[in-house]
Amino acid sequence: MKRVSEGERNVVEVADGVYLADLAGGQEAGMTYWRIDPGKTLPPHRHQNEQIGYVIHGELTAILETSEVPLRPGDSYAFLSQEYHGAENRGDRPAVGIGVLSPPRSEPEWGTD
Repeated sequence: MKRVSEGERNVVEVADGVYLADLAGGQEAGMTYWRIDPGKTLPPHRHQNEQIGYVIHGELTAILETSEVPLRPGDSYAFLSQEYHGAENRGDRPAVGIGVLSPPRSEPEWGTD
């Protein structure tokens, strides 16, 4: 069993106002804590991993190739492998959630189209 407590999380700023921390994961999937501060953007990107997640609090706008989708607390989401996506926090408080990637990845691949 692998356990990562809140105090053990290594939160890293991966883009201006965008923070990630690896949580417990395995050989087939990795789990990540994320936070996007008000007025900040997770740069649009794509990757080989499938990605699912859950918004704990705050609100985001998911930026897709041809549309935008609002995400609110309690919403879950899924991106297919190679699906173009990013997110903007247009609200006035941080947006926080959990993402799961399969297969797991160790480094974000920002800016790859």
